Amino acid sequence: MTTANRPAPRPRRSRIGDLRMRDVYRGLAVLAALAVAAVAVVLALPSRPDEAAAGPIAAPSALPSSSAPPTTAPSTGPTTAPTTGPTTGPTAVEPSPSDPAPRATPTPGTSLAPGYTAMEALYADARVPRLSGKVRRLHLRATGKRFYKDERTGLLVPKLGKPWKVSGAAPFTTKQVLRKERGKVLRGTFVTCPLPIEKQKSPRDTALLAARWTLNHHPEGSRIHWLASQPVKDGWMLLYQVDYGKHASRAAVVVLDGGMSKPGLAFVSVPDTQRNRWRDITRVISGMRVLG
Repeated sequence: MTTANRPAPRPRRSRIGDLRMRDVYRGLAVLAALAVAAVAVVLALPSRPDEAAAGPIAAPSALPSSSAPPTTAPSTGPTTAPTTGPTTGPTAVEPSPSDPAPRATPTPGTSLAPGYTAMEALYADARVPRLSGKVRRLHLRATGKRFYKDERTGLLVPKLGKPWKVSGAAPFTTKQVLRKERGKVLRGTFVTCPLPIEKQKSPRDTALLAARWTLNHHPEGSRIHWLASQPVKDGWMLLYQVDYGKHASRAAVVVLDGGMSKPGLAFVSVPDTQRNRWRDITRVISGMRVLG
């Protein structure tokens, strides 16, 4: 066969063109079936919580009346503890007002301990012994004609002569002192002021509390030893010794009602290093009186 008689070669077709159309349609049908199957599987799976939360939030429906918490009527009586058995922790039920409050032991030197009255704190103070009826009484006779007028307490205050001298009164209303001796911390002191403690129904009890208060002006660890106790006009007087270490002071308090909002207090104390002036204490407690 000559070259001129050879058939002409077929033109090359693309790969897509080499495929038969029925094969293409068959492939597309398979892909479509797979896609439908995949969608069906996804829809059959349960939704996850976060997918549900991502959806729109609907307002909650109102609770039926049977599920609402019961309303408790106000109680008119005292609350009682449950009787289901003993508990191991603290109870929330408050004690009845008639139950006694817990008490703490008073600490010596403090004015009051929680839960104690002023007199109970006094009786619990080891520095202050009970005042018995065996304490003697003094024969008091007013002496002297020189006085200071203490307008704040409503009292007439005896003016002691030399070696006593007037000193700066603050925080008191009047103050007289003896000369301070070399090497000694304490010296004789006589002061007046409005009552610095709580007034009691009994002038005697008020004087006892005042004597306890004066321990604040004596060395630490001081203790009282009673010497005399008796009523005076418009009040009460106490004479006592304050012991501290190897030394002691003679002291006295006089509580008088001078017609002010608070009774007036006179307090005198002289250490044993100036015992030659102890006689002036009798002058103080004998001469104190109210104005008017």
